[in-house]
Amino acid sequence: MNNKNINRILGAIFVVTAMMAIAFISGCTEPQQKGELTEIKFGYQPSTHQIAYLTAKDKGWWNDSLAPLGIVRTSDNLFPSGAPEMTAMLSGNLDVAYVGAAPFIAALSEGLDAKIVAAVQVQGSDLVVRTGAPYGSPEDLKGLKIATFPPGTIQDTLLRNWLKTNNIDPDRDVTILPMTPADAVTAISAGQVDAVFLPHPSPTEIKEKGYGRTVVMSGEIMPNHACCVVVVSGNLIRDHPEVVEKIVETHVQATEYNNAHPDEAAQIYAADQQMDIKIVQNSIKDWDGTWVADPHLIVNSTVDYANIQYELGYIKKPLTEKDIFDMSFYDSLQE
Repeated sequence: MNNKNINRILGAIFVVTAMMAIAFISGCTEPQQKGELTEIKFGYQPSTHQIAYLTAKDKGWWNDSLAPLGIVRTSDNLFPSGAPEMTAMLSGNLDVAYVGAAPFIAALSEGLDAKIVAAVQVQGSDLVVRTGAPYGSPEDLKGLKIATFPPGTIQDTLLRNWLKTNNIDPDRDVTILPMTPADAVTAISAGQVDAVFLPHPSPTEIKEKGYGRTVVMSGEIMPNHACCVVVVSGNLIRDHPEVVEKIVETHVQATEYNNAHPDEAAQIYAADQQMDIKIVQNSIKDWDGTWVADPHLIVNSTVDYANIQYELGYIKKPLTEKDIFDMSFYDSLQE
């Protein structure tokens, strides 16, 4: 059995497992009725990509903007990557997710009722090769073990497509291992993998600890590509549009604040993740990413992800801009 078939089988197992979890959780969770919304459940990940969520939390802006609408509580839910975060959203356990555009597309194809309402950032991931391993061109990756996020994520999608464009079969010429950022950093430090493709701050952490060096930034793979986005449930969009409007408005406020105060943004992230502040500050200086909120900036690359995932066999049919986005909340702020 070749690696491509194995990957498809693993993908099927993931979907079945996710749907079993959905059935269990939905059977144990009382759905909120329209008009009774008092809590917003947020999901996010440990990445400098998503500091806007943390800044709004640290400043009290989520509560300030949502309390007048009857929201008495916001809850944090931290996930290691997009796949488990989208499983939680499929189960109804999240209202709003800061997540990669690619895992959202995978969940959308499995029936998730949600839309992207704002961008979070573009670019910001690096291919890092282990110290001592030679690298002059993509050809040097043949035969190596590369750790990245699980199938269907931004990093997995970008990496596989980039390898193919460089005449490297991602299923035969290299071994791609799905890992969380923490596990991948441990693996490259121990010499268990030869390279990693991860979002920041992990590439800076690896470099500063002497484990490896960046050889390709994700903006070189796909210039100005979408990465993280704000996803809101369909129920929230239909039943409580005034809440979604405030969520988008607050996200824009936090994004603009972070761009104006990057050192403070680094401090907020370091405190949340109990991470060395210098690594976080250097990550924000080193990366090729940009914090943005305008969803119009990421439409083309997000639709490209859907097409790539369809070609990889991750989703059953291509998805369109209309399937993926609801621009109306962001656009109303510009009027």
